[in-house]
Amino acid sequence: MKLKLFISIFLLTANLAFSQEFASKGDQYFYSYNYEDAIREYHKQMANGKIMTNHQLLNLADSYFKTRQYDKATKLYLDINKNDTIMSDHRFNKMLQSLAKTSEKERVRAFLKSKEGLANELVENADFNYQMLDSEKEPASGFFIFNLDINGSQADFSPTFYNNKVLFSSSRKSKSKRVYGPSGESYLDIYVAEADNGGNLKNASVFKGIPDSPYHKSTPYYLANSGSIYYVLSNTDGKNLAFDEKGKNALSIGMAYDNGFFRFLLKDLSTSFYYPFFDEESERLYFSANFKDSYGGTDIYYVVTNNGQVMSQPINLGPRINTPGNEIAPYVFDGSLYFSSDVFYGLGGMDIYKSNILSDQSLSIPVNLGSGINTKYDEFGFIIKKDITDGMMGYFSSNRPGGKGADDIYGYRVSGQPGLRTIIFRGKVVQPPYDEPIQDVNISLADANGNLLKQAVTRRDGSYHMEIPYTDVVTLSIAKKSFSSFTETYNPKTLEEMQRAPLQVQLSSIGDIMRDREGKKVLDVNDFYFASGKSTLTPEINRVLDRVVEMVQMFPEIQLSIETHTDSRGGRTSNKRVSEKRSEAIKAYLLQKGLSESNIVKTEGLGEEKILNNCTDGVYCLDFLHKQNLRTLFVVENYEELGL
Repeated sequence: MKLKLFISIFLLTANLAFSQEFASKGDQYFYSYNYEDAIREYHKQMANGKIMTNHQLLNLADSYFKTRQYDKATKLYLDINKNDTIMSDHRFNKMLQSLAKTSEKERVRAFLKSKEGLANELVENADFNYQMLDSEKEPASGFFIFNLDINGSQADFSPTFYNNKVLFSSSRKSKSKRVYGPSGESYLDIYVAEADNGGNLKNASVFKGIPDSPYHKSTPYYLANSGSIYYVLSNTDGKNLAFDEKGKNALSIGMAYDNGFFRFLLKDLSTSFYYPFFDEESERLYFSANFKDSYGGTDIYYVVTNNGQVMSQPINLGPRINTPGNEIAPYVFDGSLYFSSDVFYGLGGMDIYKSNILSDQSLSIPVNLGSGINTKYDEFGFIIKKDITDGMMGYFSSNRPGGKGADDIYGYRVSGQPGLRTIIFRGKVVQPPYDEPIQDVNISLADANGNLLKQAVTRRDGSYHMEIPYTDVVTLSIAKKSFSSFTETYNPKTLEEMQRAPLQVQLSSIGDIMRDREGKKVLDVNDFYFASGKSTLTPEINRVLDRVVEMVQMFPEIQLSIETHTDSRGGRTSNKRVSEKRSEAIKAYLLQKGLSESNIVKTEGLGEEKILNNCTDGVYCLDFLHKQNLRTLFVVENYEELGL
């Protein structure tokens, strides 16, 4: 993969290549990308009894990796990881890739569980893609892939639509191009080819629509509305390459207009930029680069633009997209971001992934497009558009066997948008009245038959994010001990609506609906009063009882005792009898409103047995003092079990 070589150059040279003398011949070969000779020299160094530094051991492991000696690479990576802390996240990804390539996927998953400091998103992405690739839902079918006439013996890659033609990058020899040392081939140039009705490309020639240069020009993106072309080119000073103070020549992103005007958009002598893509709707210019804040190798970034002017610092797409591996070749189509990554949970080297762009511009779990298009080799530079039929068509690049050169461009057709269709459940769980976030809330998803699909817990900020393969009916359940619960079942229509925005759910603490009264835990409801000597429910009483129903529905495991009390006026026996009738009337109403017998474990009519003041038989009291004794208590009998 030709551009992957260029990416590797700038990653490796950051350590030693331009900053200090090489320590050994092995280092010289390694930083010249001659990995087989590097392995031979490192072995000589060890045979002669010379100490290998940890950096050299990592170089040797990388050399094994580059030459596909994954068993040896795995052993060395594991030894270094066990004994030292210098292994970068990028090397950690290579270690897991090596494990995966030697059929040790279970060890890879064990490492994910044991290693501290990994981004939650990385672990979620890995779990989802492992499950998807291991299941029958793996999107392996549907792609019709074909090689193209324009491919040659050199590297051809990175296609982009250009009206009814296609632009692409190539290292094929050209009179105007010099030889690029590390590859021994011509510096990259941009070519144009005609596309026939079947999607085949032919009659390739050097593209004349951008300024000429004897150095790299590659990975174009054509914006039809403005006629401008974004592309990568070598940094130059006049007719010569431009280097930073360490002797490094980087790649920049420029834009050429159809009127011949050119200007640089992203240029830094010490940082290389790759694979530009401009999204007209958001006015974002996406690209790949290896800044200090990267999550591994090259990450995908964007800058905000306005009328072609860059208006922001580069913004990293974050750990949902970027990993300890390399992420390149962003392409936005119909609300989805397509890109390539060599993260360890893929099928091989670079695989093509798809992530949905959500309404708040966040991104869903990237889904591997599956073995219908990805192989154990490199697939990258994916582009897509609607076909003249009802389906989709496009192109991508791969160095898989059976091609004509190092990298070939392949065409494909697919009946619909590629990739597994998924559903995202995301949002926050908060506690009223101030919407304080609740941590460690259990979130679960079940299918129409009640089978568990996925579980998670909320983070410190109360947020959750769960993604599952699409299914027509899903029940979302949210619960935590001592809090109310939430359950909702979604059908195809409501699932579509739910995808548009995060769902915020309020859970009340059971302590918020209870209070201490007379030495007991009771529901915190307003007092209510029956007519003298009566047990008939009034609208005012019903409103209070409806609130009781709401509370129990919030906490379905509550077990209540209903205690009804009278004052001392009237006979003791009649007061006892009327209070019992009142308790039974309350129970009947609550059952009618949906509570179960398990919620009401006891009803008691206590009459005047528990007077709260001195207003007992024969004592004269004002009405308001007698009224203090007229009360109904909803006692929570199992409050300890509910987490209080």
